[in-house]
Amino acid sequence: MVTQTINDTISDALTPHKEECVTKDLNLWYGSNHMLKGISLPIYKNRVTAVIGPSGCGKSTFLRCFNRMNDLIESTRVKGSIMIDGKNIYGNRTDVCDLRMKVGMVFQKPNPFPKSIFDNVAFGLYIKGVPKKVVMDKVKKSLQDAWLWEEVKDRLNANAFELSGGQQQRLCIARALATQPEILLLDEPTSALDPQSTKKIEELLIELKRSVTVIIVTHNIAQAGRVSDYTAFLYLGQLVEFGKTEKIFTAPEDKRTEEYLEGKFG
Repeated sequence: MVTQTINDTISDALTPHKEECVTKDLNLWYGSNHMLKGISLPIYKNRVTAVIGPSGCGKSTFLRCFNRMNDLIESTRVKGSIMIDGKNIYGNRTDVCDLRMKVGMVFQKPNPFPKSIFDNVAFGLYIKGVPKKVVMDKVKKSLQDAWLWEEVKDRLNANAFELSGGQQQRLCIARALATQPEILLLDEPTSALDPQSTKKIEELLIELKRSVTVIIVTHNIAQAGRVSDYTAFLYLGQLVEFGKTEKIFTAPEDKRTEEYLEGKFG
C-alpha cells in the first residue's frame, strides 16, 4: 500500500495534467457591478482546484459560471468564455439543462429534496430519461461513490430529512454524481458541518477526483491545502494567482497572496 502511494505520487508529479476546461477573459456584471474581471485559467482533469479569497471577492460567482447558475440572477451579463469539450458554454447553442447534467453542483448547506433518499438520488436520472430498470443500479453506485450506501441501504424509502447534516451533504453529492458529471462544483460544502463530517467530506473529495474533476470554493485555507491540487486566489473580482497548491502555499509570487494566507486580511 505504501509503495503504491509512492508510485502514485511519482506518477502524478511526472504526468502532465490535461485540461478539463478553460476560462478566458471571463467578466461578469450584476447590473453595473463588475464582479469578475478578466479571469483566465485552466481547470485540470481529475484534479481538485480550490478557489480561495476574502468574502465578497467573487468566489461563488465564479463557481456558478461553470454551470450558468448566474443566469438565474436578474441583470447578469457575461463576457468572455468557458470552454468545455471544445465549446464555449456561453455560446448561443448551449443547452443549459444538458450543461447542468455535465457540471454538477453541491451547495453550502445540505439541500436534499423533500423526498425519499432513493428519489433524491434518482431525481436527475428520471429527468434524463434513464430506464427505470437501471435506475436502482445507478442510485446504488452513486451512494457508494459518496460513501453513504452502507449507512442507508436498509432505509432507501426514508425521508432524506431524517439523515444527519453530514449524511445529507453526502446525499447531495450522490445526487450530483448520479448523472455522471464531468465536473463537480462545491460551494463551501463543509461550512455548516461538524469537524468529523468535514473530515469525511474532505477524504471523499480526494477519492472522487479519480472519476470527476472537482472545483471547490472554500473560506477555510487549511482545507484548501488539504484537498486541492491547484489553487486560485481571487481578490476584488480579479485572479491574483493560480498554480499548484504546494507552490501557492509555500512560495506565493504575489504579496497579496502571501498576506491572505498569513491571515493579515480576509
